[in-house]
Amino acid sequence: MKLPLHDAAAREVPEDRSHRVMLPRRAPKAPLRQVGRRLLMALLVLLATVFIVWMERDEYHDNANGTVDLLDCFYYATVTLSTTGYGDIVPYGASARLLNILLITPLRVLFLIILVGTTLEVLTERTREQWQLKRWRNALRDHTVIVGFGTKGRSAVQTLRATGLSRDRIVIVDPSSKVIDAAVAEGYAGVVGDATRSDVLLRAEIQRAHQVVIATQRDDTAVLVSLTARQLNKKATIVAAVREEENAPLLRQSGADSVITSASAAGRLLGLSVHSPSAGTVMEDLIQQGSGLDLVERPVVKSEVGKSVRETADLVVSVLRGHRLLGYDDPAASPLQSTDRLITIIRAAATEEPVVPGKPAKPTLPGTGVSPMRRLDE
Repeated sequence: MKLPLHDAAAREVPEDRSHRVMLPRRAPKAPLRQVGRRLLMALLVLLATVFIVWMERDEYHDNANGTVDLLDCFYYATVTLSTTGYGDIVPYGASARLLNILLITPLRVLFLIILVGTTLEVLTERTREQWQLKRWRNALRDHTVIVGFGTKGRSAVQTLRATGLSRDRIVIVDPSSKVIDAAVAEGYAGVVGDATRSDVLLRAEIQRAHQVVIATQRDDTAVLVSLTARQLNKKATIVAAVREEENAPLLRQSGADSVITSASAAGRLLGLSVHSPSAGTVMEDLIQQGSGLDLVERPVVKSEVGKSVRETADLVVSVLRGHRLLGYDDPAASPLQSTDRLITIIRAAATEEPVVPGKPAKPTLPGTGVSPMRRLDE
């Protein structure tokens, strides 16, 4: 079922919410807990002041009876911390006045800060957000920008997360503030705004991004986003989705490295499932990362250089040599070269086996940590 909240990619937003960067936040504490904590801190400050006055009570003078008892200490601490200061109890000794300067005055300031903490928090919220945003921008490198957090965008994020990409390396760009609020609630940084505008993409630090995923709901929007993204970042890998297959060449010309036709791909999968339901299930399993069988791209290891495709330890589908994609049965694919990259099929959920002393450990694929799939003739 497709929710309206998850499928907004080209909606207009109010002017005051546009071009806004939103970072993930910690869950706020309950209001009663915050109030109770501040009251406890104020009480501790009050008790500390009473203790100081009680220790120096002989250095204080009460205009009523000349002596200062425990009740007078509480009274003096209360009127002093609240800056009321009636003047009926005053420190006349040198040590008492010195303690007022060094201890009671800072406690008075701390007490006032606690009382007006809510106001100060509101005043400093904007400064704290700016500081956090600046630190986030300085630390953001080689990240992934997702344009559109609808059904396709969410699926792309789930796949990237399944391959090991952390949440703090993903930035969501969407014109809907509600969609960005949902993304921020899930732990992603978000930018509210129209991704066809360069200033919006610059707020997502696209000039330092490693890859860009364009998952908008309109093909013309995808073309404009691709043009803008390629202009701002010449080296990033741009992957885009379009609805109509006739728009795919235009999107490639606009700078996209790879274009996925969502409608045609879904139609082909439907046709394959009708002809062979099992084959359709396998294909759906392959494109769903993190469970069952996965398609991964990995470099050629040193022990595989010079061997044929069939002599590798796992199932090789294609060989990427430079800009050429060679099939496993292409004679030019063998022998393998050190600069080649292999598109292989692996098991995503491999059961860990106990290590037996004296028995060699089970080999794993480079960079994946999972065991390769063996052929039937092995």
